[in-house]
Amino acid sequence: MMKQDMIVILDLGSTENTDLARKIRDMGVYSEIHPHDISPEKLSELENVKGVILNGGENRVVDGAPVEIAPELYGCGIPMMSIDYPSSRCQEAYEAMPDDETLRRFIFDTAEAEANWNMKNFIDDQVEQIKRQVGDKKVLLALSGGVDSSVVAALLLKAIGDQLVCVHVNHGLMRKNESESVVEVFQNQLRANLIYIDASERFLNKLENVADPEKKRKIIGEEFIRVFEEEARKLEGIEYLGQGTIYPDIIESGTKTAKMVKSHHNVGGLPEDLKFELVEPLKQLFKDEVRACGLELGLPEKMVYRQPFPGPGLGVRCVGAITRQRLEAVRESDAILREEFEKAGLDKKVWQYFTVVPDFKSVGVKNNARCFEYMVIIRAINTVDAMSATIERIDWDTLQKITDRILAEVENVNRVCYDMSPKPPATIEFE
Repeated sequence: MMKQDMIVILDLGSTENTDLARKIRDMGVYSEIHPHDISPEKLSELENVKGVILNGGENRVVDGAPVEIAPELYGCGIPMMSIDYPSSRCQEAYEAMPDDETLRRFIFDTAEAEANWNMKNFIDDQVEQIKRQVGDKKVLLALSGGVDSSVVAALLLKAIGDQLVCVHVNHGLMRKNESESVVEVFQNQLRANLIYIDASERFLNKLENVADPEKKRKIIGEEFIRVFEEEARKLEGIEYLGQGTIYPDIIESGTKTAKMVKSHHNVGGLPEDLKFELVEPLKQLFKDEVRACGLELGLPEKMVYRQPFPGPGLGVRCVGAITRQRLEAVRESDAILREEFEKAGLDKKVWQYFTVVPDFKSVGVKNNARCFEYMVIIRAINTVDAMSATIERIDWDTLQKITDRILAEVENVNRVCYDMSPKPPATIEFE
Protein backbone atom coordinates (compact mmCIF):
# COMPACT_ATOMS: atom_id res chain seq x y z
CA MET A 1 0.00 0.00 0.00
CA MET A 2 1.27 3.46 -0.90
CA LYS A 3 2.36 5.53 2.09
CA GLN A 4 1.54 9.20 1.82
CA ASP A 5 4.46 11.61 1.66
CA MET A 6 4.51 14.33 4.33
CA ILE A 7 5.71 17.91 4.67
CA VAL A 8 6.24 18.87 8.33
CA ILE A 9 5.58 22.46 9.41
CA LEU A 10 7.50 23.48 12.53
CA ASP A 11 5.70 26.24 14.42
CA LEU A 12 8.21 28.99 15.09
CA GLY A 13 5.68 31.69 15.92
CA SER A 14 3.57 31.94 12.77
CA THR A 15 -0.14 32.71 12.99
CA GLU A 16 -0.63 31.08 9.58
CA ASN A 17 0.40 27.49 10.26
CA THR A 18 -3.09 26.22 9.52
CA ASP A 19 -3.35 28.17 6.26
CA LEU A 20 0.00 26.79 5.15
CA ALA A 21 -0.97 23.21 6.04
CA ARG A 22 -4.22 23.58 4.09
CA LYS A 23 -2.38 25.03 1.09
CA ILE A 24 0.06 22.10 1.01
CA ARG A 25 -2.76 19.57 1.31
CA ASP A 26 -4.60 21.32 -1.51
CA MET A 27 -1.51 20.61 -3.64
CA GLY A 28 -2.07 16.91 -2.94
CA VAL A 29 0.65 16.45 -0.30
CA TYR A 30 -0.07 15.58 3.32
CA SER A 31 1.11 18.14 5.90
CA GLU A 32 1.21 18.28 9.70
CA ILE A 33 2.03 21.05 12.18
CA HIS A 34 4.51 20.20 14.96
CA PRO A 35 6.09 22.24 17.80
CA HIS A 36 9.38 24.03 17.17
CA ASP A 37 11.29 21.97 19.74
CA ILE A 38 10.59 18.58 18.17
CA SER A 39 13.59 16.31 18.70
CA PRO A 40 15.44 14.60 15.84
CA GLU A 41 14.24 11.28 17.28
CA LYS A 42 10.57 12.37 17.19
CA LEU A 43 10.98 13.71 13.68
CA SER A 44 12.51 10.43 12.52
CA GLU A 45 9.50 8.54 13.96
CA LEU A 46 7.15 10.34 11.56
CA GLU A 47 6.63 8.34 8.38
CA ASN A 48 7.61 9.50 4.90
CA VAL A 49 8.73 13.02 5.82
CA LYS A 50 10.00 14.55 2.58
CA GLY A 51 10.55 18.13 3.72
CA VAL A 52 10.43 20.47 6.72
CA ILE A 53 9.24 24.08 6.72
CA LEU A 54 10.42 26.36 9.52
CA ASN A 55 7.47 28.70 9.82
CA GLY A 56 8.37 31.84 11.76
CA GLY A 57 6.18 34.80 12.59
CA GLU A 58 4.99 37.36 15.09
CA ASN A 59 4.95 34.95 18.07
CA ARG A 60 8.59 33.90 17.66
CA VAL A 61 9.59 35.38 21.03
CA VAL A 62 8.31 33.46 24.07
CA ASP A 63 9.08 34.56 27.63
CA GLY A 64 11.54 37.13 26.30
CA ALA A 65 13.63 34.68 24.26
CA PRO A 66 13.37 33.76 20.56
CA VAL A 67 12.31 30.17 19.87
CA GLU A 68 14.81 28.00 18.04
CA ILE A 69 14.88 24.51 16.59
CA ALA A 70 17.34 21.89 17.80
CA PRO A 71 20.58 22.40 15.84
CA GLU A 72 20.73 18.64 15.24
CA LEU A 73 17.69 18.90 12.95
CA TYR A 74 19.81 20.60 10.30
CA GLY A 75 21.83 17.43 9.94
CA CYS A 76 18.90 15.02 9.66
CA GLY A 77 19.17 14.83 5.87
CA ILE A 78 15.66 16.20 5.20
CA PRO A 79 15.29 19.23 2.89
CA MET A 80 14.33 22.37 4.81
CA MET A 81 12.83 25.70 3.90
CA SER A 82 12.63 28.74 6.17
CA ILE A 83 9.73 31.19 6.08
CA ASP A 84 10.16 34.42 8.05
CA TYR A 85 12.70 32.65 10.25
CA PRO A 86 16.36 33.63 9.89
CA SER A 87 18.41 30.59 8.93
CA SER A 88 21.36 30.17 6.62
CA ARG A 89 21.38 26.41 7.10
CA CYS A 90 18.22 25.64 5.11
CA GLN A 91 18.37 24.71 1.45
CA GLU A 92 15.84 27.43 0.74
CA ALA A 93 15.06 30.44 2.91
CA TYR A 94 12.55 33.26 2.50
CA GLU A 95 11.97 36.26 4.68
CA ALA A 96 8.22 36.11 4.21
CA MET A 97 5.49 33.73 3.16
CA PRO A 98 6.51 32.46 -0.35
CA ASP A 99 4.01 32.49 -3.19
CA ASP A 100 2.33 29.28 -4.37
CA GLU A 101 4.92 28.67 -7.08
CA THR A 102 7.82 28.98 -4.62
CA LEU A 103 6.09 26.63 -2.21
CA ARG A 104 5.29 24.20 -5.01
CA ARG A 105 8.94 24.22 -6.17
CA PHE A 106 10.17 23.33 -2.68
CA ILE A 107 7.60 20.55 -2.21
CA PHE A 108 7.93 18.84 -5.58
CA ASP A 109 11.44 19.75 -6.83
CA THR A 110 13.55 20.13 -3.69
CA ALA A 111 11.72 17.71 -1.35
CA GLU A 112 10.61 15.46 -4.23
CA ALA A 113 7.26 14.74 -2.57
CA GLU A 114 4.55 12.94 -4.51
CA ALA A 115 0.99 14.28 -4.71
CA ASN A 116 -0.53 11.17 -3.15
CA TRP A 117 -2.68 12.78 -0.43
CA ASN A 118 -6.30 11.80 -1.10
CA MET A 119 -9.16 10.28 0.84
CA LYS A 120 -8.78 6.78 -0.57
CA ASN A 121 -5.14 6.62 0.49
CA PHE A 122 -5.96 8.21 3.85
CA ILE A 123 -8.68 5.62 4.53
CA ASP A 124 -6.38 2.74 3.53
CA ASP A 125 -3.68 4.08 5.87
CA GLN A 126 -6.10 4.51 8.78
CA VAL A 127 -7.64 1.06 8.33
CA GLU A 128 -4.16 -0.45 8.59
CA GLN A 129 -3.28 1.66 11.65
CA ILE A 130 -6.57 0.87 13.42
CA LYS A 131 -6.10 -2.87 12.87
CA ARG A 132 -2.54 -2.61 14.20
CA GLN A 133 -3.63 -0.62 17.27
CA VAL A 134 -6.77 -2.54 18.20
CA GLY A 135 -5.86 -6.11 17.24
CA ASP A 136 -8.71 -8.42 18.24
CA LYS A 137 -10.06 -6.14 21.01
CA LYS A 138 -13.34 -4.17 20.99
CA VAL A 139 -13.90 -0.43 20.53
CA LEU A 140 -16.76 1.52 22.12
CA LEU A 141 -18.08 4.62 20.36
CA ALA A 142 -20.69 7.17 21.44
CA LEU A 143 -22.49 7.69 18.13
CA SER A 144 -24.37 10.99 18.28
CA GLY A 145 -25.23 11.09 14.60
CA GLY A 146 -23.05 14.17 14.12
CA VAL A 147 -20.59 14.35 11.26
CA ASP A 148 -17.44 13.50 13.23
CA SER A 149 -18.83 10.54 15.19
CA SER A 150 -20.59 9.17 12.08
CA VAL A 151 -17.42 9.25 9.99
CA VAL A 152 -15.40 7.68 12.83
CA ALA A 153 -18.02 4.92 13.07
CA ALA A 154 -17.91 4.23 9.33
CA LEU A 155 -14.10 4.14 9.33
CA LEU A 156 -13.90 1.86 12.37
CA LEU A 157 -16.57 -0.37 10.85
CA LYS A 158 -14.48 -0.72 7.69
CA ALA A 159 -11.40 -1.55 9.74
CA ILE A 160 -12.68 -3.88 12.48
CA GLY A 161 -16.31 -4.71 11.66
CA ASP A 162 -18.24 -6.18 14.58
CA GLN A 163 -15.40 -5.43 17.02
CA LEU A 164 -16.96 -1.95 17.07
CA VAL A 165 -19.79 -1.34 19.53
CA CYS A 166 -21.75 1.87 18.92
CA VAL A 167 -24.01 3.42 21.54
CA HIS A 168 -26.59 5.98 20.41
CA VAL A 169 -28.37 7.81 23.20
CA ASN A 170 -31.59 9.58 22.22
CA HIS A 171 -31.94 12.25 24.90
CA GLY A 172 -35.25 13.50 23.52
CA LEU A 173 -33.60 16.69 22.28
CA MET A 174 -32.65 15.45 18.81
CA ARG A 175 -33.95 17.04 15.63
CA LYS A 176 -36.81 15.37 13.77
CA ASN A 177 -36.01 11.82 12.60
CA GLU A 178 -32.31 12.07 13.51
CA SER A 179 -32.21 9.06 15.81
CA GLU A 180 -34.22 7.09 13.26
CA SER A 181 -31.66 8.07 10.61
CA VAL A 182 -28.76 6.86 12.76
CA VAL A 183 -30.47 3.49 13.29
CA GLU A 184 -31.37 3.17 9.60
CA VAL A 185 -27.87 3.94 8.30
CA PHE A 186 -25.67 2.19 10.85
CA GLN A 187 -27.82 -0.71 12.03
CA ASN A 188 -29.94 -1.51 8.99
CA GLN A 189 -27.64 -0.51 6.11
CA LEU A 190 -24.09 -0.85 7.47
CA ARG A 191 -24.97 -3.68 9.87
CA ALA A 192 -23.09 -2.10 12.75
CA ASN A 193 -23.30 -3.46 16.29
CA LEU A 194 -25.50 -0.61 17.51
CA ILE A 195 -27.05 -0.21 20.95
CA TYR A 196 -29.94 2.27 20.79
CA ILE A 197 -31.07 3.82 24.06
CA ASP A 198 -34.23 5.92 24.22
CA ALA A 199 -33.60 8.00 27.32
CA SER A 200 -36.01 10.79 26.35
CA GLU A 201 -38.19 10.57 29.45
CA ARG A 202 -35.18 10.35 31.74
CA PHE A 203 -33.66 13.55 30.32
CA LEU A 204 -36.90 15.53 30.08
CA ASN A 205 -37.83 14.65 33.67
CA LYS A 206 -34.42 15.86 34.87
CA LEU A 207 -34.88 19.13 32.93
CA GLU A 208 -38.37 19.90 34.20
CA ASN A 209 -38.67 23.53 35.41
CA VAL A 210 -34.96 24.24 34.74
CA ALA A 211 -34.65 27.58 32.94
CA ASP A 212 -31.00 28.58 33.44
CA PRO A 213 -29.03 27.77 30.25
CA GLU A 214 -25.89 26.65 32.07
CA LYS A 215 -27.86 24.39 34.39
CA LYS A 216 -29.60 22.84 31.39
CA ARG A 217 -26.26 22.20 29.68
CA LYS A 218 -24.80 20.70 32.85
CA ILE A 219 -27.77 18.39 33.42
CA ILE A 220 -27.78 17.20 29.80
CA GLY A 221 -23.99 16.64 29.79
CA GLU A 222 -23.89 14.82 33.12
CA GLU A 223 -26.92 12.67 32.36
CA PHE A 224 -25.44 11.64 29.02
CA ILE A 225 -22.24 10.55 30.76
CA ARG A 226 -24.27 8.53 33.29
CA VAL A 227 -26.26 6.76 30.57
CA PHE A 228 -23.14 6.04 28.53
CA GLU A 229 -21.28 4.81 31.61
CA GLU A 230 -24.15 2.47 32.55
CA GLU A 231 -24.05 0.89 29.10
CA ALA A 232 -20.25 0.67 29.05
CA ARG A 233 -20.22 -1.27 32.32
CA LYS A 234 -22.64 -3.85 30.87
CA LEU A 235 -20.21 -4.71 28.09
CA GLU A 236 -17.23 -7.04 28.27
CA GLY A 237 -13.93 -6.95 26.44
CA ILE A 238 -13.98 -3.21 25.69
CA GLU A 239 -10.46 -1.79 25.81
CA TYR A 240 -10.70 1.15 23.41
CA LEU A 241 -12.83 4.26 23.10
CA GLY A 242 -13.45 5.71 19.64
CA GLN A 243 -13.23 9.50 19.60
CA GLY A 244 -14.21 12.04 16.93
CA THR A 245 -11.29 14.39 17.58
CA ILE A 246 -10.41 16.41 14.48
CA TYR A 247 -7.38 18.56 13.66
CA PRO A 248 -8.91 21.95 14.66
CA ASP A 249 -9.53 20.50 18.15
CA ILE A 250 -5.81 19.85 18.51
CA ILE A 251 -4.74 23.15 16.96
CA GLU A 252 -7.14 25.11 19.19
CA SER A 253 -5.52 23.54 22.25
CA GLY A 254 -2.52 25.75 21.51
CA THR A 255 1.17 25.19 20.80
CA LYS A 256 4.24 26.46 22.59
CA THR A 257 4.14 29.68 20.56
CA ALA A 258 0.37 30.13 20.19
CA LYS A 259 -2.32 30.89 22.75
CA MET A 260 -4.94 28.28 23.53
CA VAL A 261 -8.33 28.94 21.94
CA LYS A 262 -10.07 26.22 23.96
CA SER A 263 -8.90 23.19 25.87
CA HIS A 264 -9.03 19.86 24.09
CA HIS A 265 -10.63 17.18 26.24
CA ASN A 266 -10.41 13.73 24.69
CA VAL A 267 -12.95 11.82 26.71
CA GLY A 268 -15.44 14.57 27.43
CA GLY A 269 -15.75 13.96 31.15
CA LEU A 270 -16.13 10.18 31.33
CA PRO A 271 -15.29 8.71 34.73
CA GLU A 272 -11.59 8.00 35.24
CA ASP A 273 -12.22 4.39 36.24
CA LEU A 274 -13.47 3.67 32.71
CA LYS A 275 -9.90 3.13 31.56
CA PHE A 276 -10.03 3.07 27.77
CA GLU A 277 -7.23 3.69 25.32
CA LEU A 278 -8.29 6.21 22.67
CA VAL A 279 -8.70 5.52 18.97
CA GLU A 280 -8.78 8.84 17.08
CA PRO A 281 -8.54 8.16 13.34
CA LEU A 282 -9.69 11.64 12.25
CA LYS A 283 -7.36 13.67 14.45
CA GLN A 284 -5.33 14.97 11.49
CA LEU A 285 -8.30 16.01 9.32
CA PHE A 286 -9.89 19.42 8.87
CA LYS A 287 -13.70 19.59 8.85
CA ASP A 288 -14.11 19.63 5.07
CA GLU A 289 -11.72 16.66 4.84
CA VAL A 290 -13.85 14.79 7.41
CA ARG A 291 -16.86 15.31 5.14
CA ALA A 292 -14.90 14.12 2.10
CA CYS A 293 -13.84 11.05 4.08
CA GLY A 294 -17.47 10.31 4.97
CA LEU A 295 -18.54 10.49 1.33
CA GLU A 296 -15.64 8.22 0.30
CA LEU A 297 -16.80 5.71 2.95
CA GLY A 298 -20.31 5.74 1.45
CA LEU A 299 -22.22 7.67 4.11
CA PRO A 300 -25.34 9.50 2.89
CA GLU A 301 -24.75 13.10 1.83
CA LYS A 302 -27.43 14.33 4.25
CA MET A 303 -25.54 12.80 7.16
CA VAL A 304 -22.14 14.05 5.98
CA TYR A 305 -23.42 17.61 5.50
CA ARG A 306 -25.48 17.60 8.68
CA GLN A 307 -25.96 21.03 10.21
CA PRO A 308 -23.73 21.94 13.17
CA PHE A 309 -25.65 20.98 16.28
CA PRO A 310 -24.91 21.89 19.93
CA GLY A 311 -24.25 19.10 22.38
CA PRO A 312 -27.42 19.85 24.39
CA GLY A 313 -29.40 19.63 21.14
CA LEU A 314 -32.77 21.35 20.96
CA GLY A 315 -32.53 21.92 24.72
CA VAL A 316 -30.82 25.28 24.10
CA ARG A 317 -33.20 26.22 21.29
CA CYS A 318 -36.25 25.73 23.48
CA VAL A 319 -35.33 28.88 25.38
CA GLY A 320 -36.03 28.88 29.11
CA ALA A 321 -37.56 25.96 30.97
CA ILE A 322 -38.18 23.16 28.47
CA THR A 323 -41.79 22.13 27.94
CA ARG A 324 -42.83 19.28 25.67
CA GLN A 325 -45.16 21.59 23.81
CA ARG A 326 -42.45 24.10 22.91
CA LEU A 327 -39.89 21.37 22.28
CA GLU A 328 -42.20 19.87 19.67
CA ALA A 329 -42.69 23.31 18.12
CA VAL A 330 -38.91 23.72 17.81
CA ARG A 331 -38.54 20.24 16.30
CA GLU A 332 -41.31 20.66 13.73
CA SER A 333 -40.41 24.21 12.70
CA ASP A 334 -36.74 23.25 12.36
CA ALA A 335 -37.70 20.36 10.07
CA ILE A 336 -39.71 22.72 7.86
CA LEU A 337 -36.84 25.21 7.71
CA ARG A 338 -34.33 22.53 6.71
CA GLU A 339 -36.69 21.10 4.09
CA GLU A 340 -37.35 24.49 2.47
CA PHE A 341 -33.68 25.52 2.59
CA GLU A 342 -32.80 22.33 0.74
CA LYS A 343 -35.46 23.01 -1.91
CA ALA A 344 -34.15 26.56 -2.37
CA GLY A 345 -30.50 25.43 -2.61
CA LEU A 346 -29.61 27.24 0.61
CA ASP A 347 -28.57 24.14 2.54
CA LYS A 348 -25.03 24.22 1.08
CA LYS A 349 -24.80 28.03 0.90
CA VAL A 350 -25.69 28.91 4.51
CA TRP A 351 -23.28 27.78 7.24
CA GLN A 352 -25.90 27.29 9.96
CA TYR A 353 -29.65 27.72 10.21
CA PHE A 354 -32.20 26.71 12.82
CA THR A 355 -35.34 27.75 14.69
CA VAL A 356 -35.83 28.85 18.29
CA VAL A 357 -38.99 29.01 20.40
CA PRO A 358 -38.74 31.38 23.41
CA ASP A 359 -40.70 30.85 26.61
CA PHE A 360 -43.29 33.61 26.18
CA LYS A 361 -46.47 33.98 24.17
CA SER A 362 -47.99 36.68 22.02
CA VAL A 363 -51.59 37.45 21.14
CA GLY A 364 -52.88 36.45 17.70
CA VAL A 365 -55.97 35.42 15.77
CA LYS A 366 -56.82 31.89 14.63
CA ASN A 367 -60.14 30.67 13.28
CA ASN A 368 -61.65 34.14 13.86
CA ALA A 369 -60.84 33.95 17.55
CA ARG A 370 -58.18 35.39 19.83
CA CYS A 371 -55.26 33.07 20.58
CA PHE A 372 -52.28 33.35 22.88
CA GLU A 373 -49.44 31.24 21.48
CA TYR A 374 -45.66 31.00 20.98
CA MET A 375 -43.45 32.52 18.30
CA VAL A 376 -40.82 30.81 16.17
CA ILE A 377 -37.59 32.70 15.49
CA ILE A 378 -35.55 31.74 12.41
CA ARG A 379 -31.77 32.20 12.49
CA ALA A 380 -29.49 31.78 9.44
CA ILE A 381 -25.85 32.84 9.61
CA ASN A 382 -22.58 32.57 7.72
CA THR A 383 -19.15 32.37 9.31
CA VAL A 384 -15.63 31.17 8.69
CA ASP A 385 -14.40 30.55 12.22
CA ALA A 386 -17.56 30.93 14.36
CA MET A 387 -15.89 33.86 16.14
CA SER A 388 -17.98 36.31 14.13
CA ALA A 389 -21.00 35.77 11.91
CA THR A 390 -23.11 37.62 9.34
CA ILE A 391 -26.79 37.22 8.55
CA GLU A 392 -27.91 35.44 5.39
CA ARG A 393 -30.21 37.63 3.27
CA ILE A 394 -32.99 35.18 2.50
CA ASP A 395 -35.09 35.67 -0.62
CA TRP A 396 -38.43 37.16 0.45
CA ASP A 397 -40.54 34.53 -1.36
CA THR A 398 -38.61 31.71 0.32
CA LEU A 399 -39.00 33.33 3.72
CA GLN A 400 -42.72 33.79 3.12
CA LYS A 401 -43.13 30.14 2.16
CA ILE A 402 -41.32 28.99 5.31
CA THR A 403 -43.46 31.32 7.43
CA ASP A 404 -46.71 30.11 5.86
CA ARG A 405 -45.78 26.47 6.42
CA ILE A 406 -44.77 26.99 10.05
CA LEU A 407 -47.98 28.88 10.86
CA ALA A 408 -50.10 26.25 9.12
CA GLU A 409 -48.33 23.08 10.26
CA VAL A 410 -46.82 23.75 13.71
CA GLU A 411 -49.20 23.66 16.64
CA ASN A 412 -49.28 26.35 19.34
CA VAL A 413 -47.50 28.93 17.16
CA ASN A 414 -49.01 32.17 15.83
CA ARG A 415 -45.97 34.26 14.90
CA VAL A 416 -42.69 33.85 12.94
CA CYS A 417 -39.74 36.24 13.21
CA TYR A 418 -36.38 36.44 11.42
CA ASP A 419 -33.31 37.19 13.53
CA MET A 420 -31.23 39.98 11.94
CA SER A 421 -28.53 40.12 14.63
CA PRO A 422 -24.89 39.48 13.62
CA LYS A 423 -22.19 38.13 15.92
CA PRO A 424 -21.14 40.22 17.75
CA PRO A 425 -23.11 41.50 19.58
CA ALA A 426 -25.36 38.42 19.39
CA THR A 427 -24.01 34.88 19.67
CA ILE A 428 -24.85 32.11 17.22
CA GLU A 429 -27.11 30.23 19.64
CA PHE A 430 -29.67 31.90 21.91
CA GLU A 431 -28.47 30.09 25.04
